[in-house]
Amino acid sequence: MFDIVFAAVPDGRLIGIDSQTIVQVVAHIVNVGILAIILHFLLRNPVKKFMKARADRIEGQLRQAEEDMTKASALRVEYEQKMRDIERERNEILDEARKTAVENGRRIVAEAKVEADAVKERTAANVELEWERARDELRMAVIEISAVMAEKLVSVSVDEESQGRLFDETMSELGGKTWRS
Repeated sequence: MFDIVFAAVPDGRLIGIDSQTIVQVVAHIVNVGILAIILHFLLRNPVKKFMKARADRIEGQLRQAEEDMTKASALRVEYEQKMRDIERERNEILDEARKTAVENGRRIVAEAKVEADAVKERTAANVELEWERARDELRMAVIEISAVMAEKLVSVSVDEESQGRLFDETMSELGGKTWRS
């Protein structure tokens, strides 16, 4: 088989290049060039459109992800601010409850002193009972306030709407005060 190929090659040459081979090579080059030009014109616009659409889609997704990240960051900052406001409000409520309890204790003691002047025997028993009741009321009020706030904070998902509703309910239970956001 190799003998036939080598037999067609003229003596002293490695490759048999004649005019027919040159014409065939040139025809192949022209055919490949024409095919490349045709494919260029046929596929250039669809490929450009596809690549542009893909780049736009990726850019849109990146932009959306960045917007979502910005919104999440803003919500986190708002949530942290609301938590600080909740903590401040809780401290104010507890301070007010303590002041009220102290005022109630003072009032009870004053009433007990007036009553003690009137009837000494009855006063000793009444002072002790009133003092314990005031302490128990204060203790129960603080426990109830803490329990209500803890229960509502734990059981409700903290978002703006439910957080506002939670404070409105708690404040109305504690004396008719309203939460202003």
